[in-house]
Parts: sequence; structure tokens; C-alpha cells
Amino acid sequence: MTTILGLGLIVIGVCIFASMIYKKSVLDVKINEINNLEDEILKAKIKSKEILDFAEKEAFAIKKEAELKAKEVIYAMKEEAEKEIKNSKNDILQKEARLAKKEESLDNKIEKLEMKSIELEKISEGLEIKRNEIEKIKHDQELELQRIAGLSKNEAKEIFMAKLKDELTHDTAIAIKEFEHRLDEEKERISKRILSNCIGKASAEYVVDATVSVVNLPNDEMKGRIIGREGRNIRAIEALTGVDIIIDDTPEAVVLSSFDGVRREIARLAIEKLITDGRIHPGKIEEVVMKAQKEVEKDIIDSGEAALMELGIPSMHPEIVKVIGRLKFRTSYGQNILVHSIEVAKLAANIAAEIGADTEIAKRAGLLHDVGKVLEHDIESSHAIIGGEFLKKFGEKQIIINAVMAHHNEVEFESVEAILVQASDAISASRPGARRETLSTYIKRLEQLEEIAKSFNGVESSFAIQAGREVRIIINPEAVTDDQATIMAREMAKKIEETMQYPGQIKVTILRETRAVDYAK
Repeated sequence: MTTILGLGLIVIGVCIFASMIYKKSVLDVKINEINNLEDEILKAKIKSKEILDFAEKEAFAIKKEAELKAKEVIYAMKEEAEKEIKNSKNDILQKEARLAKKEESLDNKIEKLEMKSIELEKISEGLEIKRNEIEKIKHDQELELQRIAGLSKNEAKEIFMAKLKDELTHDTAIAIKEFEHRLDEEKERISKRILSNCIGKASAEYVVDATVSVVNLPNDEMKGRIIGREGRNIRAIEALTGVDIIIDDTPEAVVLSSFDGVRREIARLAIEKLITDGRIHPGKIEEVVMKAQKEVEKDIIDSGEAALMELGIPSMHPEIVKVIGRLKFRTSYGQNILVHSIEVAKLAANIAAEIGADTEIAKRAGLLHDVGKVLEHDIESSHAIIGGEFLKKFGEKQIIINAVMAHHNEVEFESVEAILVQASDAISASRPGARRETLSTYIKRLEQLEEIAKSFNGVESSFAIQAGREVRIIINPEAVTDDQATIMAREMAKKIEETMQYPGQIKVTILRETRAVDYAK
């Protein structure tokens, strides 16, 4: 037991000793580490001091160098500025020298001008004296001329002015003749080329319609059936259609008369249907007339659409199409207006293509230019104005409306296409066989032509010849000179254009005869 206790104490003592030795060794290691750290810190301080010293030296050197460079730049700028100042001074001195020379030159010129001014004043005084002398001489000469000629100054002036007026009239007449000759030649050359091409492309048949229709009958007995008992059938037809039925001695035919082509067509269809059916009495007449009206209305629409299709016009308001179709049953001087309108549309489009205008506008306006003729019996106005107002209601373009309203010069032209429509209308209306006049209208036009000619001073007689396409005037040779006759012809043609309506053109020919008569004795 004692041995074990002693061994235990020994072991404890050994452990304590070992522990002490271990702690000492650890302490020594830490002390060594601390010493090493202090050495490194000292070395670092020395190194940092060396770096700071080096940096201070470098900064000082850089500062010195920068100061030197700044001084060099300042010196260079100073030299440059001094150089510029020197140059500026030299320029100023040169300019001052030039200004001094100019001032000296100006002084010399002013002195010379003053001398010339004095000379001019002297010359002006001399001229004034001479002018007074000339006026005196002129006055004396005028008095002497008046004494020799036996005329006063005003009388001589009137004679001179009359002579001058005659000379000017002569020169004007010659100038008008030369200008008109050259203009006519050039106009004829260009217009022949354009119109021949266009008319060739838009050739049409000679169409002349009348205001009457003839219905052929199978026999003369049918006339009595159309008249009916006590005339009831014929009265019923006339009342329902608004057409006059003329039954005369013409064999196997009755004549329908009306200025309204639509009514005349309805009456014609109705009578033909009644003849075919054989039953003719007022009840049947009313039924047949209703059917004929529907057929004609359909024909009107078909005719309008056919016109659009023939001309290649894509679309148009249905009401306008109806009015175009009704043109088929209207005539002007015997010319069918729908055929005339289609012809005008083709001519206008062809001429527009020749001169570079809008062909579609010209074509559309040409087709629509006479639509007012269908409506003019309802409204008291020109058919051109009526047609324009009608088209305006249905949204046609202003350029089309103006072309329609202007084709008889009732409004101003707003486009070249409007002028083409007017020209095409005149071409279509004046071609041979296109139109015809009633005898009374024809005679009235001839009388009006002769009256216009006689309204001019110096006219002895006038004659309308060649179916009213030329008027020949015989003038008094003592009252009208050759030059005045040229001007009179122009004025007369202008007055005819302004006051008359006529197809084609009218030629004005003035005849002035000078006779020299003597007798041998």
C-alpha cells in the first residue's frame, strides 16, 4: 500500500515537472515569435522611411520639371503674342498709309468735281438761253406756218392725228392679217393631225332621228279598231301615253307624234302589242301601256349601262345611269343625243390622249355633257347648268361638273378637259349628216346672220349663203377702207359667236369694190 502510494506520488511529480517543462518551451517559442515580429516591424519602418524619402525626392523633381515647362510655355506664348502685336501694328500702319492716300485722292476728285460743277452751271445757263431762243424761233415758225397754210395749230394737229390714225389702222390690219395667216396655218396643221386621228378612232354612223314614229298596220281595217267606238280607244291611248296619234290616208300606217321620245316609244310598243293581241278596248289598253312602260324603263337602264360598258367607265350613280339611258329617246336637231354623247366622249378621250390630258375625265364629262336635256322641260334654265346641278346632287367631281356647265360658255373653264369636251361637242354636231334644222329655225338663223351684218356702219347689203355657213357682206368703198374692212370682219365674227347658236362654223366674207370710170370723147 505504501509502495503504491509512493509510486503514485512519483508519477504525479513527474507529470507536474513535465508540465512545467512544456509550458516553458511554449513560452520560449512565443517569445521568439514576438522577437521576430519586432524585427520585421523595424525592418518595415526602415523600408517605409526609405520609400517616403524616395517619393519626396521624386515629387520635388517632378515639381521642378513642371515649373520649368510652365515657364517655357509662358515664354513661348509671350513671344507669340509680341509677334502678333508687332504684325498687327505693321498692318495698321499700312492701312493708315493707304487711307491717307485715298483721302488725298478723294480731295483731288472733290476739287475736280467742284470745278466741273461750276462749268456745268455755266453750260446750263447757256442752254437755258438757247432754249429760250429756240422756243422763240419755234413760235415764230408756227405763226409763219399758220400764215402760209391757212390753218390753226389745233386744225393742223387734227389733220396730223387723223393721218396717224389711218397709218396705225393700216399697220394694225397688216399685222392682223399676217398674224392670222401664220396662226391659221399652224393651227390648221396641228388640228388636222389631231382631229384626223381622233375622228378616225371615233367614227360613227350618220344618225338622224325625228320627232315622229310610224307604226305599220296589217291592214287598213285596224285603223278603225284603234279609233274604237266613238273614238274611245284612241282617246284612251293618247291619255295614257301623252302622245298624239295621227290617222290619215297613209295606207296601213299610223303616225305617233311627240317631242318626248320616251312617251312615243311607250305608245309605239303598246300599239304593236295591241295589234298582235287583237283585243283593243280601254281596259286592255291600260294593261298593255303599263307593260310597255316597264319595258321602256328596263330599256332605259340597259341603254345607260351599255353606254358605260362601251366607253369603259367603271361605275356611276344609278340615277345618273337612268338619265343617260333616257338620252336614247331624245334628239337635238334630229341627232340622237345618246349616240352624240357617246361620240363626244370618244372624241374627247382621243384628243386628251393626243395632247397629254386626263382621258378618263374627258371621257366621263363627254358622256355626261348633255344630261340636262332630259331634265330641261322640268326646270327653266340652260341644259348645261341644269345638267351640272343634277350631277352635283349625286357626288360627281367638280372638274366633271364644270366641264358639263361650261360646254356652252355659260361658266368659265376650269380645266383643259372642259375645253376638249366643248370642242368634241362641236365636232360631233357639225359633221355632215349629224343634225338637221326645221325650216323655221333655219330661216330665222339666216335672217339673224344678215341682221348682224347690217348692224355695222358702211354695210350696203348682206347675204347668208351655203346653208347659213357663210355670210357675204358688200360694203360702201367710200365709207370703209381695206384696212377697216379687215378689222370689221374680225369684229363681225366675234359678234356672231357671242349672239348666235349654230352648228359648225360661219365664214364672214367682206367685199369692197373700187371702180375707176372714165369716158373717151
